[in-house]
Amino acid sequence: MFEQILPANIFAAALVFARIGSAMILLPGIGEAYVSPRLRLVFALALTVLATPVLAPKLPAMPGTVIGLLIVLGGEIVIGLFLGTLTRVLMSAVQVAGSIISVQLGLSTALIFNPLVQQQEAITSTFLSIAAVLVIFLADLHHVMLRALIDSYAVFTPGSAFAWGDLSAAMALATAECFRLGVEMAAPFIVIGTIFYVAVGLVSRLSPQLQILFAIQPLQIVAGLVAFALLLAAGLQWFLERFAADLARFVGA
Repeated sequence: MFEQILPANIFAAALVFARIGSAMILLPGIGEAYVSPRLRLVFALALTVLATPVLAPKLPAMPGTVIGLLIVLGGEIVIGLFLGTLTRVLMSAVQVAGSIISVQLGLSTALIFNPLVQQQEAITSTFLSIAAVLVIFLADLHHVMLRALIDSYAVFTPGSAFAWGDLSAAMALATAECFRLGVEMAAPFIVIGTIFYVAVGLVSRLSPQLQILFAIQPLQIVAGLVAFALLLAAGLQWFLERFAADLARFVGA
């Protein structure tokens, strides 16, 4: 009876769409708020049509009850959201770097709307976030994300019980990697800022009558922007390499 209502081929496509569609909500560049939900839906459906014949041998048999079907679909949705959140956490490294850089440049109070997170952020964080999404697509790393979704079926077998502890450990590792990568991207600015403030302190001690804080602020901003322009390409290149490597390690791509 249940097999007549829901044919096996439709069940397979629904199972694949549950994971891919839920991941599309959060993937960087694809799951952004400014991307039309219809476009995300069409893209997820197209990818489902292409991937279902390849993944069909790895899919479980169709459950005989509605409750069993809902459990299997729910598990696939959870895995899809986990994979999407994982990439989003790794992507947050540029926001961490941008926040640190804004402090070193004296631009921590210069806020601008970030369309990726739908809130106000430091101007350097917003710039790096948009630039990171751009270079991800220019470097074809979105192919890596989509390939990781398909290869995740070898890591998370559909219909089988998965360990929540492993998911929590992977998310904690991704969060730690996010902060570490953000600090590494901002490391040159931390060094430059430390040297700059030490020099300012020495000048202030040598000339107490000079209002050094008012004099050095324009210099700090100008010098910081010049350093930012010179180090931008290297920072984004480092982010791309680590993003691809971390994504492959976390999901087995």
